[in-house]
Amino acid sequence: MLAAILLSALAMSAIVAVRYLVTSGGFAFATRVRQPGLYAGLDPQIRREIAWSLASAFIYGIPAGVVAWGWQAQGWTRIYTDADAYPLWYLPVSVLLYLAAHDSWFYWTHRWMHRPRLFRAAHAVHHASRPPTAWAAMSFHPWEALSGAIVIPALVFLIPIHVAALGCVLTIMTVMGVSNHMGWEMFPRWMVQGPAGRWLITASHHQRHHEQYNCNYGLYFRVWDRLCGTDRGLGEFEKGRR
Repeated sequence: MLAAILLSALAMSAIVAVRYLVTSGGFAFATRVRQPGLYAGLDPQIRREIAWSLASAFIYGIPAGVVAWGWQAQGWTRIYTDADAYPLWYLPVSVLLYLAAHDSWFYWTHRWMHRPRLFRAAHAVHHASRPPTAWAAMSFHPWEALSGAIVIPALVFLIPIHVAALGCVLTIMTVMGVSNHMGWEMFPRWMVQGPAGRWLITASHHQRHHEQYNCNYGLYFRVWDRLCGTDRGLGEFEKGRR
């Protein structure tokens, strides 16, 4: 049993690492095409971002692998595969529940990480990316990576979710994590500055966090930032925007 758990953890770590390399690499390539020269001179920083991110992939993969083994071998979780187990309308609701719960956890732990002692000990690794690039999405100190790695594995014990809906959550998490750091806005201006942009976080919103540090802490939604008075609007990019 222990060997099976270890194998699952290692396999999941490899999957997370490959997912990171493919997604961040894809967005980095898009940046080279759409914003040529944006990452010029940042090669040493990018190498550090990749190294920290691959270490984070290992940390993220361990709890995910244990949970994956427990789901398949022991039926521990509330992940289900029968689409008829819950009403059809619950599929999008479950995705929103997971995103809202993850966003809440991220907001408060992120603010906590900005306390001076914790910032120096851990979160400074992420903010060492000046400016952040598409490779910085998982560039965390191991302590910070651990705080993020437990969220989704914990939620699958609490909130029922179809395996396909869980895949949707993980896809959104990955894409937004990468796109919010790439240094330019891939979404159209009418969306970012329109009604949707007032509630959804994109690269423009997260850019201000990397400019000022003490604001815009959210991951997916601007709700907690607005409720807590930490929303400072959209940031500016050093070299153009879409």
